Amino acid sequence: MLLKLYVKIWCPWCVRAQAWLDVHGYRYTLLDVEKDHADFVEMTRLSGQSRTPTLVTANGGVLADFGPEELEPFLARHGITP
Repeated sequence: MLLKLYVKIWCPWCVRAQAWLDVHGYRYTLLDVEKDHADFVEMTRLSGQSRTPTLVTANGGVLADFGPEELEPFLARHGITP
């Protein structure tokens, strides 16, 4: 999977990020950082912060604590298409 989306399932920004990715046809691995502490530790290591949503690409790109409007430019910059 090219994308990992770290979320807290109750987080409205996380829900919006998931919806945007789904509507636009992106495939991703969803990781609930409250369910699995190891995922939380990995997210904070990769992003340097603890806020969600955080999107990580296979080539090391990290978009942390973002709104849906930031997704399209980030994915384009990293050459990721649905």
